[in-house]
Amino acid sequence: MYKDYKTRYMIFLIGGIGYGLIEFFYRGFTHWTMMFTGGFCFLGLYLIDLHFPQASLIKKTALGVVLILVAEFLVGCIVNLWLGWNVWDYSHLPFNLLGQICLYFAFIWGLLTFPIHWYWQLNFNGLNEKFLAYFRRFS
Repeated sequence: MYKDYKTRYMIFLIGGIGYGLIEFFYRGFTHWTMMFTGGFCFLGLYLIDLHFPQASLIKKTALGVVLILVAEFLVGCIVNLWLGWNVWDYSHLPFNLLGQICLYFAFIWGLLTFPIHWYWQLNFNGLNEKFLAYFRRFS
């Protein structure tokens, strides 16, 4: 049981740091809330693969996009609308919901989640143990 929590923690960290780097290279900056949200979403993608190993790649990608949009919307409502931190604003983009999520980025999330699910599916419908073994030696 302990090993499972350790694996999930490492996946959360990889996702948070990875998304923070993606956003930094795309926008030139990031926010700690985005790193937390990225970690949560990456862990969610892993759990989709873990709990639905027989689902098609398209279904896993669609579930991943929905997960990311819900997380982005909830975090956006809290940090942008309620707290007024103005971390992002999609109100200038078409098909947005309260400026927190939009169709354009839903498509981008699909492009990002598809290869993640594809990679995990190739590695026995779960995360490649060799990949995580590298990070486990630091904990």
